[in-house]
Amino acid sequence: MNPTLDYRVQPLSPEAHVFAVELRISPPPAGDLILTLPAWIPGSYLIRNFARHLIRLLAGDPEGDLPLEKRDKQTWTLAHRGLPVAIRWQVYAWDVSVRGAFLDDRRGYFNGPALFLGVRGLEGLPCRVEIQPPQGPAYADWRLATSLRPLAAEPFGFGTYQADDYEDLIDHPVEMGIFSLIPFHVLGVPHWLTLTGRHRADEARLQADLSRICTTQAALFGELPLDRYLFMAQVTADGYGGLEHRFSTSLLCAREELPALGMGQPTPGYQRFLGLCSHEYFHLWHVKRIRPRAFLEQGLEREVHTRLLWVFEGITSYYDDLALVRSGCIDEAAYLGLLAEAITRVLRTPGRLVQTLAESSFDAWTKFYQPDENSPNTLVSYYAKGALVALALDLTIRRDTAGTRSLDDVMRALWERHGRTGVGLEERGFEALAMAVTGLDLGDFFHQALDSTEDLDLAPLLAEMGIGLRLRAARHGKDFGGLAPSATEAASETPVDAEGGPGVPARSQSQSPSPADVQRQAQAEAPTPSLGLRLKPEGNEPVIATVFTGGPAQAAGLAPGDILVALDGLRISRDNLDKLLLAAGEGAEVEIHAFRRDEIQVRRARLAPAPLDTCELWLLADAPPQAQTRRAAWLGGQDRAVSVADAAKG
Repeated sequence: MNPTLDYRVQPLSPEAHVFAVELRISPPPAGDLILTLPAWIPGSYLIRNFARHLIRLLAGDPEGDLPLEKRDKQTWTLAHRGLPVAIRWQVYAWDVSVRGAFLDDRRGYFNGPALFLGVRGLEGLPCRVEIQPPQGPAYADWRLATSLRPLAAEPFGFGTYQADDYEDLIDHPVEMGIFSLIPFHVLGVPHWLTLTGRHRADEARLQADLSRICTTQAALFGELPLDRYLFMAQVTADGYGGLEHRFSTSLLCAREELPALGMGQPTPGYQRFLGLCSHEYFHLWHVKRIRPRAFLEQGLEREVHTRLLWVFEGITSYYDDLALVRSGCIDEAAYLGLLAEAITRVLRTPGRLVQTLAESSFDAWTKFYQPDENSPNTLVSYYAKGALVALALDLTIRRDTAGTRSLDDVMRALWERHGRTGVGLEERGFEALAMAVTGLDLGDFFHQALDSTEDLDLAPLLAEMGIGLRLRAARHGKDFGGLAPSATEAASETPVDAEGGPGVPARSQSQSPSPADVQRQAQAEAPTPSLGLRLKPEGNEPVIATVFTGGPAQAAGLAPGDILVALDGLRISRDNLDKLLLAAGEGAEVEIHAFRRDEIQVRRARLAPAPLDTCELWLLADAPPQAQTRRAAWLGGQDRAVSVADAAKG
């Protein structure tokens, strides 16, 4: 007879931020029990050592206490007498992220890897978990949200839930407290959004927009492989982030990014929130069911290296915003603005010329998830650059197959061969599948995109879609480019030659500027000369976060952590640095006073021209009808093989 595994979770002391957890095993299998806690949580590639938060691990049976021997930082051996065993421990919960556990007198939250010890050899057995409310009248109105299947619990209530196995148990985060509950359906499947924290969001708008986004993604893959889904959002002053699960996602969002009543076009903040929801929802297919083979073969005790993170996070980062325009939540202009900003962010990462995309994926554990002040000079994000590679791949396939194939077809094949079957994706499997599905020899493309540090030439690919691209200098510190105000104004800028910056053709995709255009440009805000550094975004003082390789600040001897004091005798603040640089002018030699720890430093730097690293996109006024048709198929998803109605049948 297989043992039964019964867990119980109690918010023992909200004021001390402690959960009490119990595991009962009846009857235990012969031999010692090996208890272990994961070192990392799927979807977040960093060793987090959840066991460091365990308190007072004890074990016993009806005859008394049982000895526990700690074998390493996260593993214990338990000798037993063959009688039903009870193991009890406590967990300190003060992690406000979406990855660990949190508890106070306002809310509770946990992910399974942070709380639930597993039993080696019994991971494949079903288990039950009873989740209790905190004790006391102050918690009488608390509810519980989780995508775990209820066994003896009312909807959104405390009680007993069940899981198919240990992997299933730890893949359903739990939110408890007072929250807004927003229900909606996608292809007949119940979905919910919970909002924990004070807000005045337009709940009807959230229902409508999330339903459209989810339906669009289901149509892409051809089916919705679940019977329930839960978005859980913690609303804070400035939070952002998410973590995917098979039947749910945990989100952090800023209060101001939620839609206000009466909102017309989505604000940039609301676009960001919808993009986050879209990203995590895409993962229910791509990451949670389509997975690297390496993740299936190894556990959660140590790092699992793969070069495929760009496939899973980069491609998802491409489709998250694409789903917004395909679903009609934003228009083409808004999408081009988001795309231009994404290109700008990659171009402003010097590390893209140092680290390849495959290396970025493989080294995520030790580099991407453990950044330091020099990381922008040495690293590239497999999210951000991976999204641009996905864009280039999609447009290349569309161009070279005359629109008969696209990345959508590759994703559907990936789902059929790896998602439906559960067969893990080999390290070079995506590249081989893309070539098999499209019939194209994409070897040179993948070599450049994944194994070199060459920049992608996006301009000619976008021109095929009737979209112009140019690079210019940033006009101020918060200028990330976006949609050009108009094709005429975009044309008024000086075209960038092949040496002026990556991703730009030798000549502009537009006509020469007219005298009126030149005059308007002369009146435009001049670009800010470059000092070659980035300030920390938080705090009141102008503290250097990063000094860019080869820039004026590095040549002058400035370093991360220095506090800027004055430029040419004028006080520097976080808000006026751009103005001081602009007043000094390109090529000027300036004197900079800065504190390094408690010592004043005096440095001299020669300001460099503002780099051409700010992208603008625009619709080409003279684009031929074929280009407009191709763009409609791309941004409208009109070439997808599965309609929404077909997806409903699936």
